[in-house]
Amino acid sequence: MSADASSSVEVPNQAPKKARPGALIFIFVTVLLNMIGLGVIMPVMPQLIMSVSGEDLAYAAKWGGYLTFVYALMQFIMMPIIGGLSDRFGRRPVLLTSLAAYSFDFLIMAIAPTLQLIAAARLVAGAFAATFSTANAYIADISPPEKRAANFGLMGAAFGLGFIIGPAIGGFLGEQYGVRAPFYFVAAVGAANFLFGLFVLPETLPRESRRKFDWRRANALGNLKQFAKYPVMLPIAGVLFLSQLAHWAYPSVWAYYATEKFSWSPGEVAASLSFVGLTAAFVQGVLTRIVIPWMGERLAAAFAMSVTMVSYIAFAFATTGWMVYAIILVSALGGLAQPALQGIMSRTMPANAQGELQGAVAAIMSISMVISPWLMTQIFAAFSDPGEPVAFFGAVVLPDGAPFYFPGAPFIFSAAMEVFALAVLVYAFRKIQRPRSADAAPPDAG
Repeated sequence: MSADASSSVEVPNQAPKKARPGALIFIFVTVLLNMIGLGVIMPVMPQLIMSVSGEDLAYAAKWGGYLTFVYALMQFIMMPIIGGLSDRFGRRPVLLTSLAAYSFDFLIMAIAPTLQLIAAARLVAGAFAATFSTANAYIADISPPEKRAANFGLMGAAFGLGFIIGPAIGGFLGEQYGVRAPFYFVAAVGAANFLFGLFVLPETLPRESRRKFDWRRANALGNLKQFAKYPVMLPIAGVLFLSQLAHWAYPSVWAYYATEKFSWSPGEVAASLSFVGLTAAFVQGVLTRIVIPWMGERLAAAFAMSVTMVSYIAFAFATTGWMVYAIILVSALGGLAQPALQGIMSRTMPANAQGELQGAVAAIMSISMVISPWLMTQIFAAFSDPGEPVAFFGAVVLPDGAPFYFPGAPFIFSAAMEVFALAVLVYAFRKIQRPRSADAAPPDAG
């Protein structure tokens, strides 16, 4: 049988294991906590670095960039490793161990007296926050194929909620109780969730379905080589990478863009980001369960990515602040793409490789997190001050700067990435060659 033909046959998986009612809650809270942990430090990290170093804000920003890079790099390295470990030892021990270490790490950051210790703690935080792969594998274990996309959407809702409440908690606790209070908060909530998981989290990967851990496969490149035997895997991985590369325009340049173009205050910027989080949580937590089964995973992914592409262009050319809120409302539908794509990918892989699959997906996200902020900030800086040279990773590519003023340029770049992603998606779907009904099995299908 040819590779292309084999891709049209769904790989048989084990019957989903029925989990206790609290298990899905635990997984949701764990993912939510990781996002809150990322968000709470945003408003207080500059003050924390300045208080520890005794230096000014520029120095703090420099160190903040180093910490972000280290965090993203460790996630990139560790996500496939942790995903592979969960395929070898089971989901429960990996999730609980990672959560305990993550909580303890935030306690270390809360009491750290030096920048070096903060950097070391941030490095460890990036490593043990790499539980998204195992959390998604757990979801795949307990969900029948026709419900996986909807439950992956629930994890997306945790991302959205964390994006809403993380910075708000960090700002409130930092102002009321000091810059270290948010770190104590995450450590305490993580410890409580760990205790909760001890009682409600069953193992979902039977011993007979586990596989030997292989260091050669426990990295992003190793995973991608393994997935090459499933022809649909690599193209969809490319789709995810290009889409995430585009998506990082939001956290990278949103505040700068809104301030430059609309003269928004920090409060107005924060309100717009909260609105982004609210709409994303609604789409991924509610609409995924309705729209994806109705449209089918393939059509839902293509529709969502098309909406996202148009939204990027609209952001780039928006002339007033109220337009931005209207665009955010529509662009939230782009949140249907990732759970739909993950649902397609999980159908193609055997049960004992779900952790490895989700590890590779998470690694793709981390690569984009390492690369995209550098690209987006350079593009924004160049087109906001055309006289400045344009440099990418230290190499000057336009000595005289951008040819004209256009602060929306990063969103045009994002739109271009989304166009490329759509082209790759069409190529991937041609390889699937599966009837539409296979993507949208009825809810009661076995």
